[in-house]
Amino acid sequence: MADARTRIQVKVLGPVQLEIDGVPVRLTPLTTRLLVRLVAAEGEAVPVRQLRRDVWGLADEPRHLAQRNRNEVQKRVLELRRALDPGQDGTAARVLRTEQQVTVHGPETAYRLVLRPEELDSARFTAVVGHAFLAPPATAAHRLAEALSLINGRPLAEVYGEGFADPFIRRLTSLQDSARRELVRVQADLGRPDLALPVAELIVRDHPDDLEATRVLDSLRAALRARHGAELLRHKVPLPGQRADVVLVRGDLFEQADCNLVVGFTDTFDTETDQDIVISRDSVQSQLVDRLFAGRRRLLDEKLRTGLRSVRSVGTESARAKPRGRRVRYPVGTTVVVPVEGRRVFATAYSRLGNDLVARSGYEDLQVSLDNLWAAVSVHGLFKPVAIPLIGSGLARITDLDRGQLVALIVDSFIDACRRYPALTPELRIVVRPEDLARTDLAPVERRFQELVPDLESGPGPGGTGPG
Repeated sequence: MADARTRIQVKVLGPVQLEIDGVPVRLTPLTTRLLVRLVAAEGEAVPVRQLRRDVWGLADEPRHLAQRNRNEVQKRVLELRRALDPGQDGTAARVLRTEQQVTVHGPETAYRLVLRPEELDSARFTAVVGHAFLAPPATAAHRLAEALSLINGRPLAEVYGEGFADPFIRRLTSLQDSARRELVRVQADLGRPDLALPVAELIVRDHPDDLEATRVLDSLRAALRARHGAELLRHKVPLPGQRADVVLVRGDLFEQADCNLVVGFTDTFDTETDQDIVISRDSVQSQLVDRLFAGRRRLLDEKLRTGLRSVRSVGTESARAKPRGRRVRYPVGTTVVVPVEGRRVFATAYSRLGNDLVARSGYEDLQVSLDNLWAAVSVHGLFKPVAIPLIGSGLARITDLDRGQLVALIVDSFIDACRRYPALTPELRIVVRPEDLARTDLAPVERRFQELVPDLESGPGPGGTGPG
């Protein structure tokens, strides 16, 4: 019962720290060295004479000074016991024990520190790593990452280089190195070179002459380059609890076979491409008909009409005013969900098609369309990745934003939506055509991600969330 009342945490994997019931305890320098010396003994009893040499740095003194020596050690032991047992519930007697040893000089007092594995971070680290070495890859990766997270610096940093601490430090340092190498191996086996890479970089940093470690690092970098392929940018959504990625790729929207697709439309949802009068044959809408509907425009029209039945129109043009194309107009931002072979195409109206058959759009139109798009994805997206072209950069060009700013607007809108819909999608993939890349400045996007992290660290803002 008494043991359950006081929770002890001794941390030596970095700056030495004693916590009692979750509260750090401040010890005097000599008492800290005494604690470290007892931890380094790894459960063995340490005689007073040895403590005087290792903690105080004093050689053996004449016998007539022995009592004074014992008193000095007892004073520091008493301080440590008081720190360990502020409630005086018997914890100190369990943890810091007094024993008598028989020596050539006669009986001698010795002290033994007895901590449970959960009370000493180095013992917990050793146990978790040992279990991980025997576990299958996924379990091993989890346990090794857990163990390595306990390390906050050089083990027993305060007494590094002192003889009594060297064996303990060497063992922990070697175990840390083995744990890192094993974590790199199992993450690579699990197909996660992205998670293995930072650990491999630490190994090479600490062992710059290790040719095998350098080879492994190079192979991980090569694997990531091959995996990224056309990737130009990848960032985690910087929100607590979010695991979504924002990725920008060079390529073709319709080759993103693992994704739901976003296709921009006008407010009339026209699909007619005859003679390039209403919709250009080079447009994404035209490619949608050809690539996913094998040229069967009527099939797409039918699916769009089905989705629009529940949407109230905002007006109908006369045949005289608009002789070509569809005449029923829907609100900008209307998003129709089109099922296609187990995934979804989100047809979103972000522009207005004038009676002169010229599409026009603006910043606010695109913002509204994106907001409605994410709402539809949250309900109908099946938690699949979502691929979106650089909408607003084509024939219905938003002239007040360049391509880089359009990317930044899409990213900002998506991150804001992730706050409202935590399970929105695992990945937003923005697809830029190769011919547009030279005219797309990605610096605003990179700056935006750099800005977002400090914003989050400063705490929750209006409508936002602080770090979890």
